[in-house]
Amino acid sequence: MTDHRTRFLQLALEADALRFGEFTLKSGRVSPYFFNAGRFDSGLAIATLAGCYADALDSAGVEFDLLFGPAYKGIPLATALACEYARRDRDLPVAYSRKEAKAHGEGGVLVGAPLAGRRVLIVDDVITAGTAIREALGQITDGGGTVAGIVIALDRQERVAEDSPQSAAQRVACEQDVPVVAIAGLSDLLAFVGQSATLAAERDRLLAYRARYGSDTTR
Repeated sequence: MTDHRTRFLQLALEADALRFGEFTLKSGRVSPYFFNAGRFDSGLAIATLAGCYADALDSAGVEFDLLFGPAYKGIPLATALACEYARRDRDLPVAYSRKEAKAHGEGGVLVGAPLAGRRVLIVDDVITAGTAIREALGQITDGGGTVAGIVIALDRQERVAEDSPQSAAQRVACEQDVPVVAIAGLSDLLAFVGQSATLAAERDRLLAYRARYGSDTTR
């Protein structure tokens, strides 16, 4: 694993954003792990997370010139990433969406820098069904921007449906013809627990889950 993946998974574990046990997901699947980016709830944790996002993007080579955060978790993530890039001497504009259109003031669902003519990077925590991402894609297009890519924290790398070999991230990437970059995925998580004496017991359950639900990227 590259350093940003290891740093991210260690940070997620320490922040309790990554937990092991038995968790029933929205899909009904019973997962041996759970990820909740809302647990990155301190300045230091968020700043460290932003560094992991930036390193993953720099490694992937995606070109963009505006950061877009879909409501709600994408808003602080895009803002934190903009601050990280400013620290690296790259000043990027930021925009985000509201869940509901505002009828007064500036109105609409978009807030922040104008999207027109920009190569827009969507920043979020995960892609599950892909509904929120598709909504963001429409908002960016309507605003005159071009979607340059999507970056997420964790790719679960599991089939979006029983009859499909693709993960949710793969499906969005194929449908929209845009790159999806993840700081880490299920394969990285397996490598991470395999290197830890205290987490080694989780490996068999993760392998069993991947064997049952893994997308074609994990095989």
